[in-house]
Amino acid sequence: MVIKVNRAPVMTLWAAVVAERLGFDQDEALTIGQAVAGLNAYAKGVRLGICTPEPESVKEERGKLPPEKVLHVDVLHRAVPMVRMEHGLRALEKDKQVSPSSVRRYLEPRFGGALPDVKAAMEQLAAAFPPEESRQRGHELYENFRPVVPAGVRGWGAPGDLDLEKIRGLARTK
Repeated sequence: MVIKVNRAPVMTLWAAVVAERLGFDQDEALTIGQAVAGLNAYAKGVRLGICTPEPESVKEERGKLPPEKVLHVDVLHRAVPMVRMEHGLRALEKDKQVSPSSVRRYLEPRFGGALPDVKAAMEQLAAAFPPEESRQRGHELYENFRPVVPAGVRGWGAPGDLDLEKIRGLARTK
């Protein structure tokens, strides 16, 4: 099965699957997945000259940060900021709590009816490795199955083919 999809939802779902493999519950993992994809997109945007860091705005926002302790979780080589809420850990994006339901609403239309199949293939791949190895090799594995898009700015936001058999094959050839 091949699905035409942008890389961002693929990264979001894969990071969530890896986070679940590391022991986070589904809601926590979804927020981590969204944060990882956002951090990746920002880093790529900076490299391509689409996004530029604005130190002055960061200085202004620093004073508005809540005093609650923020911890960082390493998933797919991204340090994801997280805070404990009454309903569990939640990743932060731009100092705001990521909502698991908003991540679900983001993923469902992008994968359509194939979302359960895509998630199952990714879970099979993550389960092929011990949890710590999934965390350490997660980005490398993603690079082996992510949709191919044009290089540079032309590929920004462009859909590509996500081949589920390729994902399953990576699990079998571990």
